[in-house]
Amino acid sequence: MENLSFHDGNIFNLLHSRSTEPSHDVDQRMQLHSSLVRRLSQEQELEGHQGCVNAISWNSTGSLLVSGSDDLRVNIWDYSSRKLVHSVESGHTANIFCTKFVPETSDELVVSGAGDAEVRLFNLAGLRGRADDDNALTPSAMYQCHTRRVKKLAVEPGNPNVVWSASEDGTLRQHDFRESTSCPPAGSAHQDCRSVLLDLRSGAKRALADPPKQTLSLKSCDISATRPHLLLVGGSDAFARLYDRRMLPPLTSCRKRMPPPPCVNYFCPMHLSERGRTNLHLTHVTFSPNGEEVLLSYSGEHVYLMNVNNGVGTMQYTPGDVANFFSLSNILHDVESTPQVSTTQNGFHRNGNAAMLKKCTELVELAKSSLEEGTDIFYAIEAANEVLDAHSNDIESAVRHECLCTRAALLLKRKWKNDAHMAARDCQNARRIDASSFKAHYYMSEALQQLGKCKEALDFATAAQQLKPSDADIVAKVESIKRDLQAAGADKKEEPEGGTGRVLSLSDILYRSEANSDSSHDMSRSEGDQSDYDEELEVDIQTSMSDDEGGDPDSNAMRGSLNLRIHRVSDDNKPIENSGDNGSSGTASSSQNDRTSYQPEGAIDMKRRYIGHCNIGTDIKQASFLGQRGEYIACGSDDGRWFIWEKQTGRLMKVLVGDEAVVNCIQCHPFDSVVATSGIDNTIKMWSPIASVPSIVAGGSAGPATANVVEAMESNQQKLSRNRENPLSVELLQRFRMQEFAEGNFHPFECTQS
Repeated sequence: MENLSFHDGNIFNLLHSRSTEPSHDVDQRMQLHSSLVRRLSQEQELEGHQGCVNAISWNSTGSLLVSGSDDLRVNIWDYSSRKLVHSVESGHTANIFCTKFVPETSDELVVSGAGDAEVRLFNLAGLRGRADDDNALTPSAMYQCHTRRVKKLAVEPGNPNVVWSASEDGTLRQHDFRESTSCPPAGSAHQDCRSVLLDLRSGAKRALADPPKQTLSLKSCDISATRPHLLLVGGSDAFARLYDRRMLPPLTSCRKRMPPPPCVNYFCPMHLSERGRTNLHLTHVTFSPNGEEVLLSYSGEHVYLMNVNNGVGTMQYTPGDVANFFSLSNILHDVESTPQVSTTQNGFHRNGNAAMLKKCTELVELAKSSLEEGTDIFYAIEAANEVLDAHSNDIESAVRHECLCTRAALLLKRKWKNDAHMAARDCQNARRIDASSFKAHYYMSEALQQLGKCKEALDFATAAQQLKPSDADIVAKVESIKRDLQAAGADKKEEPEGGTGRVLSLSDILYRSEANSDSSHDMSRSEGDQSDYDEELEVDIQTSMSDDEGGDPDSNAMRGSLNLRIHRVSDDNKPIENSGDNGSSGTASSSQNDRTSYQPEGAIDMKRRYIGHCNIGTDIKQASFLGQRGEYIACGSDDGRWFIWEKQTGRLMKVLVGDEAVVNCIQCHPFDSVVATSGIDNTIKMWSPIASVPSIVAGGSAGPATANVVEAMESNQQKLSRNRENPLSVELLQRFRMQEFAEGNFHPFECTQS
């Protein structure tokens, strides 16, 4: 795969065309050409913060960079000199999570949001003429109406008057500098700030089919640069939401919890929309530069690309599609848009050029050879991706079918997180090409067996056996699935009478408690109080940790016993008991009625998946489009690396070490071939194409470090799987850290669990 060319053309041809016919399009393609991306290396380290750097953002011209940190400072950096221009003592009392330049203000206004639930606006002109150590700056505006951490800010290009803030209190607020420059803290007697644009305190969904109930703790938001009326938000469930600001109701106060307004679209990969993934949530959502695509980054999951509008290459699914996806009879709806086969020659469309056709043939054979030998599985999957994602309009259906089945088999052999789901997609698409495909049925049965869906797996295995009764592999597969079914039946019989035999996870308990709290809440509080704090959860934890020196020192598993006692607390600190009259039975009945009357919406499915990194440690990890054309995708990782993929195929382009612990933020310069990153370290790294040799690793090296890339990705996948299997400690931290900040004290803990 190292010798396989990319899809952005030859850079020398681009340079020649720019010299003969200057074009803005050529300049955009040149900004981060593949040959430049492969030469990225650390150019400089910006020093000036004393804590984790949680936010970085360029101004519109790229002349300045603003950053926010756990040290409670907002720093302004000059791009040309790479020097610190201003270091503002913000006055925040908890970690700064987001910073932005306000557009069309000559870069004099910057805004910040923090863990103290405040949004502050600063006029940098107030620092002119001061001594270097005189950095205290009184905010030009201060909004204290949020009740929990402010995780993201958004601004509209060309609009100098408004900023939007997304908070874990479940609201997205619109602050207009022309109307007010301050508001009292939430809960104060005169607090009546009418700034709530989106009230999602009853907006979270546990599954696509479920009605929204819980508070959607917002983690991220973005406004489309090309259609600024479109607003994208993501938070504590699996679904990103697209809203049209023109269709939203007028701004409201937070006194009364409002039902969530209808959105234009939900975005969620189909395999993540099922109920039961209680600890799954988004850490970042963003629009592509042209506004036609969105990028979602999940905690404990991968990065996914989706189309904004329904059309070619877009699939919108319903809860019924999710339920029927694994059925043997489900070949009626496309999982992905497949081109119609026209006149072909030698397995390819006649409009394809000979070089491309030869390349596709070689890639398919390479993938099949790796499958047979069991070697270089990762690169074999990338070879299949190249054929299916970059040239699907050119290959004939028989070649496409063969490549789909081969990729499915490779995914099942690799067994990275959700590879079995991706294999099932390929098998269903292969069945739509050939309904009598033995390979498609066989590999589908293997995928379903890996997913624990043994009944459905047996249906596909039996169908495959009918197609090839004498095949030894399918006979063994049928027997294997039958044994699994028998074992599952035996386990079910051993369950205690009257119980399900299922151990509830912490997330299950928290979900039920919050759902009960939301459904029973009568909103009868004093006018000054904020509804989010009506009831709190108390957790008493007793642990017995093992002192076994022979254990794995790097393991994140909790050893010994962990006992939890969880109860809700009323205003007078007395435990609230769930009585049979007014408590659980009524809630269950109400929940059942809600689910019966609720008409679930559809959601837009994934277009591409980007894998290799690990995102479980922080709630601010970004996934970004690189370049003005957004042809590359970048994301930080918990192993201190950051990854760059080709958007069109998901092919890994570059892996760079950007932090001693975790890379959280990645922001590409608006016009130059430069990328800024930050994370747990107290510095900002600047990257540019200065390496002498293009390579998948840093510095242009072509030695042993290249081989270590796959090892690093495999290690990250193991961490993701451990997080899925043992989510208790992470869930515990994420649920109860939200009120851990104290006045005047910032917390380095937020660096690793923010």
